[in-house]
Amino acid sequence: MSGIGIGRHAAGESLPRHRHAFGYVALVIGGEYEEAGDQGRLAASVGTVVVHGDWTAHQDRFGARGAQVLNLPVAKGFTRGAGHIADPDTAARLAEHDPQAAADYVRDHFRIGTARRDDWPDLLAAALAADPDILLADWADHMGLNPASISRGFARAYGVSPKRFRLEARTRQALTALDAWQGSLADLAADQGFADQAHMARSIAAMTGAPPILHRAKSVQAGCAGPR
Repeated sequence: MSGIGIGRHAAGESLPRHRHAFGYVALVIGGEYEEAGDQGRLAASVGTVVVHGDWTAHQDRFGARGAQVLNLPVAKGFTRGAGHIADPDTAARLAEHDPQAAADYVRDHFRIGTARRDDWPDLLAAALAADPDILLADWADHMGLNPASISRGFARAYGVSPKRFRLEARTRQALTALDAWQGSLADLAADQGFADQAHMARSIAAMTGAPPILHRAKSVQAGCAGPR
């Protein structure tokens, strides 16, 4: 759904959990849908804006009227999050001729905040995103929930088990930290809570298709190519 342009989705359609290698902005210009992903479960309607980062994943369920979603590049200075704009029609008109101008318009008129679900799966998703080291059994006990039922209920809401959700959150954090990391990859793995460097390497490769050493090399090359 991250190709630049308008995605049109039928009433009652659903998209299973899928991943986007590159960040993009989704602006709802018609209908409504629910997105369940790294930022929780969002109730998206006309004017809703969701800013996705690199390597994010989510599943989508579309409402009785379906939805039309304008996908745009992420404008400079626009950070990951969800909110809304008052005039999505202007953004859609700009996008017909200049997607970057539309992206800048959305960034400049964005207001943070959108409707979110707050059932226990959403509370768990937020907890795992904030701290991938939390123990699921301890969290379940604190919430008064049966640990055996957590995995099934969470998977229904998010399309992935809480353990996988936690591993992916940890992996994205490691990828973000890798750009500026000055130490060894083994130290990074320990800092990010992986069992060892090999565990981190497998997780990053599974998510991105490339090992961390290649991502680090690209970061170094990008830094060397910057302004002098």
